[in-house]
Amino acid sequence: MNKDLSRVIEFPQEVEVVINGNEVIVKGKGNELVKKFDIGKVLLEVSDNKVTISAKGATRRESKMIGTIWACIKNMIKGIEEDFVYNLEICNIHFPMNVKQEGDEIIIKSFLGETVKRVSKILPKVSVDIKGSNITVSSCDIEAAGQTAANLEKATRLTGRDRRIFQDGIFITEKPGRKI
Repeated sequence: MNKDLSRVIEFPQEVEVVINGNEVIVKGKGNELVKKFDIGKVLLEVSDNKVTISAKGATRRESKMIGTIWACIKNMIKGIEEDFVYNLEICNIHFPMNVKQEGDEIIIKSFLGETVKRVSKILPKVSVDIKGSNITVSSCDIEAAGQTAANLEKATRLTGRDRRIFQDGIFITEKPGRKI
């Protein structure tokens, strides 16, 4: 391949992007996101409300890195402007589940009649709102919000039972940008 590649991201005036070596800091509206990248030969520059990601004589690896860094920085800027929201639904057919938040954990009681509590971790900078059978997970960091939603779904995962019969659990019904 060995081409000179570059991508440009424009960001609004109220958002500030700072690059320190391989660390990217995005600030705005009282939020701050920090992410470190293994950039290799990729160059990151900020000027006039634009972030330029480039590489001279880029191979396939650098091309992939440019795309990944570009997508991550776009998501960081988008998250500063507006939170990423995941909607989950509590489904129980056999036994009523009791789901409540305690600090940085969500406690799930009586899942399929179990006496053992199931625990799901909430990552930092993530807010969880439980109303009836709906759970809303929101954060300015898409990775933290997505991992918290996945932790909730994984906490009620079933093994060794027929999913056509045992349909209880907590499931993601809506992700940022698409409905499932």
